[in-house]
Amino acid sequence: MTTTAARYLYLTRHGEASPDETELTANGRRQAALLGERLRGLPLSAIHHGPLPRAAQTARLIADQLATEHPGIPLRPSEPAGDYLPYVPERSELPPDAAEPLLDFLGRFPQAERDRGPALAREALARFTGPVPGDEPRHELLVTHNFLIGWLVRAAQDAPRWRWLGLNHGNAALTVIRYAPGRLSSVLFYNDMSHLPPELRWTGFPPELRG
Repeated sequence: MTTTAARYLYLTRHGEASPDETELTANGRRQAALLGERLRGLPLSAIHHGPLPRAAQTARLIADQLATEHPGIPLRPSEPAGDYLPYVPERSELPPDAAEPLLDFLGRFPQAERDRGPALAREALARFTGPVPGDEPRHELLVTHNFLIGWLVRAAQDAPRWRWLGLNHGNAALTVIRYAPGRLSSVLFYNDMSHLPPELRWTGFPPELRG
């Protein structure tokens, strides 16, 4: 009989990016370093990250902070950890009062992005979620983007597939999901910014949603 153990998946959105999204801002670099400091005591086995520069740079800055206590943590870029639309709902799936603005938002994305995202989202679920083989719990960090965090939190709560919409995550905030054998997946906390000073919190949110 194959044994399995708990997986702890630590999720963060990349640090604040420059207007053209080619690099992190000074604030974004500081956010990433502060998150790395927070994660120092964890037995992380890997840092997965999306291929875009803002996610890759965030992952490297976090790894730099972990290097003194945990040298050699592998950085693993992957397309399923990237930025894409995980699911595009039909109008009939959405609440009537929200359908129009949500579909208008999704319609701004090129058709190619709308087509490629669902397969990547399924691969992300297969790769990053669920208990792990063996007897030892596994702790992994996923440095990604707002949409994928919403998708994984939605899945952990067994919510409808369209419900990744409306879930917003701050730059370098932290979410943790636990997947344990024989138990429901648990969102231990979501969008935690306690490691960031007030001036670095809530970046990445629309102004009307900032705390």
